[in-house]
Amino acid sequence: MTSVAVVAHQNKSLGGGLRELRAVLARHGVTDPIWFEVPKSKKAPKRIAKALAAGADLIFVWGGDGMVQRCLDAIGDEEVAVAILPAGTANLLATNLDIPTDLEAAVEIGLYGARRRIDTGRLDGERFAVMAGVGLDALMIRDADGALKDRFGRLSYVLTGAKHLRLPRFGAKVRVDGEKWFDGDAGCVLVGNVSSIFGGVDVFPEAEVDSGRLEVGVITAKGVTQWLRALARTATGKADRSPFVQVTTAANVRIDLDRAMPVELDGGDRPARTRIKLRVEPGSVTVCVPEAGASSEAPR
Repeated sequence: MTSVAVVAHQNKSLGGGLRELRAVLARHGVTDPIWFEVPKSKKAPKRIAKALAAGADLIFVWGGDGMVQRCLDAIGDEEVAVAILPAGTANLLATNLDIPTDLEAAVEIGLYGARRRIDTGRLDGERFAVMAGVGLDALMIRDADGALKDRFGRLSYVLTGAKHLRLPRFGAKVRVDGEKWFDGDAGCVLVGNVSSIFGGVDVFPEAEVDSGRLEVGVITAKGVTQWLRALARTATGKADRSPFVQVTTAANVRIDLDRAMPVELDGGDRPARTRIKLRVEPGSVTVCVPEAGASSEAPR
């Protein structure tokens, strides 16, 4: 028998909120789930540990990519399925897995949908499911604090990103699978696990969440004009044709920088550093997804 837990970011919203979530679960026979609410995603790992200790084998995670990242990292090697309830700002992992923002449909996917093993990346010991980055994207995410995101949503990233387009580039050396791949000035280095990572734009159109590889991209744009050209190519799915973008895939990545730069992990900012090591963890977590061929609206 399935033991259901809910770990929810209490400041995130979806549908009629957590009260509606309780009602939807109850209609499907889940009347007494293991239930935790947290004010910040940083507090989720301890609740995940408690849910696992209580015997949960299906955990509904209510929140955005940062909340999901904290939970997947805390789950480790435990055999438990994760059902995403996309209540955050971007919800990029849910988007890439075709999980809808309709609350009842998302719950039904968790209870009755397929189970899919997906890869995760690991950055210096911390797991991520969507992407890691250094440079413009990390600065953009760092400056889009909670208050700004609450007020402007996705637009907050545009507002904070625009002010960094004129910043000087940083020196980066990137090694993929032990071989030197890039050595030069960069404005951004991205390592992705999914195709769509910026507001529905397929930055890595060939990416699959179960490929056993990470996507690596370096943007060398300098100044507003070059950045706009690079972003325009990316938005049309032609990033590889831009003279300011280089892409490849790897199982292991090492990035050395000429100065400490902030890092972002699944939409959450991390301390600045000069060296970053990443690797893929093939099929490391189980997530609930729509049945093959099903529409994004779960059957009623």
